[in-house]
Amino acid sequence: NRWSEGDDPDEEEAARRADETTHNFESISNFGKLRVLEIDNSFLNGRYPFLFNSFPLLQKLTIKHCSYLKWDLDMLVGFPLLKEMECSCNNFHKFHGDISSLRVLKDTLEKVEIYCCRNVKGNLMDLADFPHLKELRLDETAVTGDIRDIGKNDFSSLEHLILPEGVYGGRGYEFGRISDAPDLVNTLYL
Repeated sequence: NRWSEGDDPDEEEAARRADETTHNFESISNFGKLRVLEIDNSFLNGRYPFLFNSFPLLQKLTIKHCSYLKWDLDMLVGFPLLKEMECSCNNFHKFHGDISSLRVLKDTLEKVEIYCCRNVKGNLMDLADFPHLKELRLDETAVTGDIRDIGKNDFSSLEHLILPEGVYGGRGYEFGRISDAPDLVNTLYL
C-alpha cells in the first residue's frame, strides 16, 4: 500500500512511488480509543502530526523499519498513558531526539526499546528515576553515560537492560541487580 504523503516528504521517494494507488492514512485518527499502535515496514513518507495527537489512551507504540517517517521523541508528549515503546531500525536520519524527552512519561513507562536508531542521543541517567521502568534497550544509539554513576536507588524496577557502546561499562555484562553494576565496573576499570 502507498499512503498519502505527510508534511515535508522525501521528494525522491514520493516521485518513485507516484504511480501507485494512494490511501488516506489520516483515517486511522478516527480510532480515538486506540491502546496499541504498531507501524512496521510502512511507506509513510514525511511527518504525520495527527499520529502523535489522536490517541490520548495509547499504551503501546511500536515503530520499526520506517525509512521515510519523520518524527522525534518530543512527539511522545501526546501519549500521556504510554507504558511501552519500541522504535527500531529507523536509522535513515528521519528519527531523532534526546531520551530526556521521555521524562514527560516518567510515571507511566515500563518498557523502552530504542535500537538501531543512531540519531537518538542523551544520557542514560536521564531515565534513572523512572519508578516503573522494567526494560530498557538502547543499543546502537548515540546515548552516553557511565554505569559507575548508578546508585542503589536508580533504576529501581529494572529487570532487563541493554546499553550502547557509548555507555561506559555497558556492553557484555550481566547483573543480578542494577545496583551491582558500579562495583563491577570499578573493579574492572580501575
